[in-house]
Amino acid sequence: MDKGKIIQDLVHQWIHIAERDLLTAKQGLEAETVVTETVSFHCQQAVEKYLKAFLVKHQIEFSKTHSIMMLLNLCSKVDKSFKEDLSEADVLTDYAVEIRYPDDWYEPTIEESKQAYEMAVRVKGFVLDKLKA
Repeated sequence: MDKGKIIQDLVHQWIHIAERDLLTAKQGLEAETVVTETVSFHCQQAVEKYLKAFLVKHQIEFSKTHSIMMLLNLCSKVDKSFKEDLSEADVLTDYAVEIRYPDDWYEPTIEESKQAYEMAVRVKGFVLDKLKA
């Protein structure tokens, strides 16, 4: 199998998993009882994975990180508009780890979770457009 096909398959895998995170967040927002920290976590995870898909496509190595800003900085090495247009997505970084454990536990409001979802949908559209180019 050639390297291009391997990269393309890996990009599709990252996107597929990101789509599942986004779907989980959407279903969480539609639930009778909204578990906001779970919704927000899956929004962060989706954004992280969409950005990693872009990095894989451009063969840019990245460490295991949940930092949206770190990933945006790496994406900006290929396309500066990532940092220019998506820097506010970094607010999602705190939903990766901090809100999931008792010592730093925080329960986002439903409004915050809706904003996290809207941001994730925005990042999805942005990244998918860049991947088409």
